[in-house]
Amino acid sequence: MSSVAATGQWVLPESPYALWVRGKLDQHLGLPERLRVEVIGGEFVVAPYPPVVHAAILSGLHEGLFRAEFRDGGFPWQVLQHVGVDLAEVGDGYCPDLVLVRAEVDLLENAEDRYLRPDEISLVAEVTAYPGAHHDRRPVSGKPTKWSGYARSGVPYYLLVDRDPRQPGVTLFGEPNKAEAAYRTLGEWKFGEAVRLPGPFEVEIDTGAWKPWKPWST
Repeated sequence: MSSVAATGQWVLPESPYALWVRGKLDQHLGLPERLRVEVIGGEFVVAPYPPVVHAAILSGLHEGLFRAEFRDGGFPWQVLQHVGVDLAEVGDGYCPDLVLVRAEVDLLENAEDRYLRPDEISLVAEVTAYPGAHHDRRPVSGKPTKWSGYARSGVPYYLLVDRDPRQPGVTLFGEPNKAEAAYRTLGEWKFGEAVRLPGPFEVEIDTGAWKPWKPWST
């Protein structure tokens, strides 16, 4: 059975972002806990948590970063998953698949903070899932996506793992232009190739086992 994602503009007591940032959007929508809720382009987007293969790819990313950390005792980042990012500047709230946060950010000092801020993040990674992959990519119709939201908020690097069988691969974006809400493409790799992230990361990630989603999902 294929998953279903939903986007909405319901009548709410406040904007979707205002409710999301206080952790109240799920409650107002009456959603079960196993659904992920984000605000993208000012609209709430509801999707089921991704399948196991999605988590396996994230483990591969994490493993590559862990090897770099083990090799370099001065590895200057912390690797986090399942956290929210408050993009107050654009009025959006995302739940990225993986983020690199600078080592000097004391995550325990402000333990009551619900979300990360874009200025605390060095790299964000998203793995696409059917049917909401368009939310992670470069906008094609002028409607904001997470790609443009991250760029407008100044997140330095965006790593996109696209599992769409029509265009599977990995792309590293960087040099965000906040005024244009756009990134430059810094590197592209096919599944099966070693992803070598350049400085400041100097990380190699094995994608030999990564696969696109099954064509019948589309």
